[in-house]
Amino acid sequence: MNTARDLAIVALDTASDHTVEQGDLSLALAAAEMFDLLDAHALVLDGDIITPSAQAPTGDRLLDEAAAALVRQEPYESVEDWLWRRGRGLSAAYIEDLERVGLTARAPGPRFALRAAPSVPVDSAARRQADERWTSGEPVLAALGTAAGIRDESGEDAEDAEKLTDETVTTVLAALGNAVMELEAVRQRRAIEDAAFDNVWRGY
Repeated sequence: MNTARDLAIVALDTASDHTVEQGDLSLALAAAEMFDLLDAHALVLDGDIITPSAQAPTGDRLLDEAAAALVRQEPYESVEDWLWRRGRGLSAAYIEDLERVGLTARAPGPRFALRAAPSVPVDSAARRQADERWTSGEPVLAALGTAAGIRDESGEDAEDAEKLTDETVTTVLAALGNAVMELEAVRQRRAIEDAAFDNVWRGY
């Protein structure tokens, strides 16, 4: 099971229905990678501090890259610090990788379009697995999707949260929630600054 890949496929599959901020998705993908690395026993959490284990290939290029990126000397880093560091540009990396391995293809569009057509998932076992996890409301994937903005918050989220009782899972999701809120605050601050600059410019 590859949660990060499933999340990336779901994000592309639902792109026409939701406007997803690339920064939010990148942070959520970094959190998904952490769950995959935990499953692969590539790391353990001591509270919110990441302690790496012996490196072992996962068979996935991006997950192996993530494992290699873990800080392996004390002081180790926190989950949230790692989300910010690993998450930088991660959504673009996953979109590129999915296309590289043939799990997505460019949507047909005008022959002389100025912009490249977006990638869309092709029919595959990977896509069917991701869709099954998503439509079944698998709690971890659903929580990651909500944080990334793929899924709208609803009353079901509270029910899903009650199913997430593992301390490690809740630690990672809490760090992701904090990071997404901080990123949104940065966006709002920049929007206010840009609006103020425009108002000053109009005064000249």
